[in-house]
Amino acid sequence: MTFKPQALTPYLSARHYFGSEQRRYREDTGLSLVQLAGIVNSSKSTLARVETAELMPPPDLPSRLDAAFGTDKHFHGLYQLARREAHPDQYRRFMDFENQAEVIENYESQLVPGPLQTEQHAHELLRCQEDLTREQVEARVAARMARQESQRLDSPPLRWAIIDESVLRRQIGSAEGMYKQLARLLDQVDTPDSKVQVLPFSAGPHSLMGGGGLTLLTLPNGSTVAYEEGILAGHLYEDRDTVKKWRRQYEMLRANALPLADSAELIRKAMEDYKPCDTPPS
Repeated sequence: MTFKPQALTPYLSARHYFGSEQRRYREDTGLSLVQLAGIVNSSKSTLARVETAELMPPPDLPSRLDAAFGTDKHFHGLYQLARREAHPDQYRRFMDFENQAEVIENYESQLVPGPLQTEQHAHELLRCQEDLTREQVEARVAARMARQESQRLDSPPLRWAIIDESVLRRQIGSAEGMYKQLARLLDQVDTPDSKVQVLPFSAGPHSLMGGGGLTLLTLPNGSTVAYEEGILAGHLYEDRDTVKKWRRQYEMLRANALPLADSAELIRKAMEDYKPCDTPPS
């Protein structure tokens, strides 16, 4: 039986167009999926699923395709459009601001902030959403990991995260996964580009207890926008007076959160609950 490649729908979305362009360039150069996989250091199955838009392209794939096909930044540009589609529509303008921001400050009451999540932790969180298929989970994890790319730029934004102590105490996934996630948090507590404070239970009630998360973005022109994220939807605030209100509440949280050194110590103590047991030699 002759193998017939699956028909593509390139104009359905940017992700579909990315996949169709990968196939077009691959076929034009006479490469099979196996051959291209060897060139770009990927797997045949990953490339096949990217071509049919079943999978969001991994963050490092666009540059490898551009190098393989000599297409300058063609696939890089398509990826920038495709990765935005992995998020709800109301989130896109926030992402545009986030990409420009010089300072990113956020508070999370229940979750590790997305830019500080390990890939395993992100998988566990998104798998809890019953309305997402396995492919959608993988696409959103890839998109979340792509957001972290800005931290590896020559001039990354300053990220300041305040997390509730409950983030450290609620186990997400395996104990080993939690240990690695908290280790990642610990590494980011006090660096030139990242600060993490823990708001302890002892701080008592505060105005953002019933919400999900709050992010403040300081833009190059000095203005600030605020994004309040709820369970089902988020809201972007751009008017000065409303943003000023959110800024005041964030500063109250910062004043009540533990200092950086004390935050690091609390994270270390929480890690002890998830520390892997050393298996004695047999």
